[in-house]
Amino acid sequence: MSTTGIWMRKLDLSTGSDPMVLVVVEGTDRRNLVMDRFPFTVGRRTDRDLVLTDQRVSREHAQFMRENDGIYIEDRSRQGTFVNGERTTRKRLVRNDRLEFGVQGGSFVLFNPDRSVSSIAQQFISQFSSWKPSSGAGSDFEMLNVFLEAARKLNSTNVLEDVLQTLLEASLRLTKAERGFVFLRDPMNELRLAAGRDKNGDAIYDDTTISKSVLRDAAKSASEFLVTDTSESEKLSGRESVVAQNLKSVICIPLRRINVQGKSAEGPKTGDMELLGVLYLDSHFLSGKLSSVNQDILRTIANGAAALVENAALVESEEIARRVQQEMAIAAEIQQRLMTVIIPEVPFAKVNAVSYACKDIGGDFFDLVHTDKGLSLVVADVSGKGVSAAVVASILQGMLYSHLSENASLSEMITTVNRFLFEKIGGQKYATLAIGRLSQEGELELINCGHVPPIIISGHTVTRLEDGNLPVGLIPGSQFVSVKHQLKPGDRIVVVTDGVTEAEDASGDFFGYDRLESCCPGGFEAIEHAVTAFRGNTPLSDDCTITELIYNG
Repeated sequence: MSTTGIWMRKLDLSTGSDPMVLVVVEGTDRRNLVMDRFPFTVGRRTDRDLVLTDQRVSREHAQFMRENDGIYIEDRSRQGTFVNGERTTRKRLVRNDRLEFGVQGGSFVLFNPDRSVSSIAQQFISQFSSWKPSSGAGSDFEMLNVFLEAARKLNSTNVLEDVLQTLLEASLRLTKAERGFVFLRDPMNELRLAAGRDKNGDAIYDDTTISKSVLRDAAKSASEFLVTDTSESEKLSGRESVVAQNLKSVICIPLRRINVQGKSAEGPKTGDMELLGVLYLDSHFLSGKLSSVNQDILRTIANGAAALVENAALVESEEIARRVQQEMAIAAEIQQRLMTVIIPEVPFAKVNAVSYACKDIGGDFFDLVHTDKGLSLVVADVSGKGVSAAVVASILQGMLYSHLSENASLSEMITTVNRFLFEKIGGQKYATLAIGRLSQEGELELINCGHVPPIIISGHTVTRLEDGNLPVGLIPGSQFVSVKHQLKPGDRIVVVTDGVTEAEDASGDFFGYDRLESCCPGGFEAIEHAVTAFRGNTPLSDDCTITELIYNG
């Protein structure tokens, strides 16, 4: 009994030290791989630790080696391996090295990037390290130190909160205002209080005593900032809150960025200024003082504050995404262990199988169960992708394995599974599956539940098995019927998921069932090669599983 193996990465999460990580960037896709073994191989072959599908990458292109003084990359190709743009045959790697395989300017790999400080944070700190306020803006050194302090806090846990508090402290110090507030735009396009602080450094959580009319005007205005001085009575029309709260001076600074996302259904056009929020400062006692604040200082605050807020929000989002990615890696490890296929020693049969996941975790799986009734092959595909599909797939795999181990009738087993899934999930998730139980005498009992039709290859004859039932978990009370086929020694049955037939090439065409049938006579390797060649550099849009069960007689 043999297998070509399952192509799934295993993450080493058992050690306390940080493992070596590769960040693989292919177009807009980005994924992490942990180097949990050495040599760690790279190439186009599906048994490589890092599989790159670009045809310009050799099948066995390169490998990472661990030596006493560090990690080395060794090139084993004709096309070449490039480190930071230079072709190399062997090179010791340092953190953040950029590697390209076979061709430059396309996909690349980052070696063990620094995860203690996010890339955005690094860029931002670098930006503000060389930035200075406009000339005449008061204390250049004070302003620079204030904003550097805010930039450095991008390394902290509560990035946005810390930056906003530092921004308020800087603004109060520079304008001599008594109170400061930052309002940020929420998903409903409303301005919500994000932070408040007084000149003594105490937090303020109540915004009922500010001038909401000045705040609204600043948000709608095209001006860099609005200054309201109560000594100029003609400006107080409609400013009842200014009078009621005895506010002597108010400054509102819109925080804007240039929109680069293009025009959405309701959003701004590319190049328009997009409002992030508003910085609000006021004083009850300094009549006329805030209005005399140097406009260069206000302009500097406006420009620097917008950059601070935007970058802090990006860093916080990046940190959240990093934590989610860690959770996904753990989930992938758990799912992989649950679905590890143990290959039984069966003299009358042979199995070849491979599974490619389009995400870290997914809903495709295959399994093998050997009992005195024969060898059972299970291929299943849960609707959808990601975590929800993976959870259902794990439940389904466990149920099928336990029933098959007890030699349950295929029809009765699927009826039970269908009822369980529908009652527990209510039709929100369903699964297609095909199960073939092959006896030592060559009798194949097959049950197909909405799955891609299996194919039997006998000599030069290719037969599509169209008999089928409804998917499981879709309709309660469904009846499921199996069919039987007699195989001769050398006959094979091929079962795939729709990630194979619906694999796309660069023009968006599907691999399709006709192509699958045409390459089946060549066996498992011919099918895998045909799908890989058809896709080229086009990434998978769905999990892809190919299995082949051969009756040896």
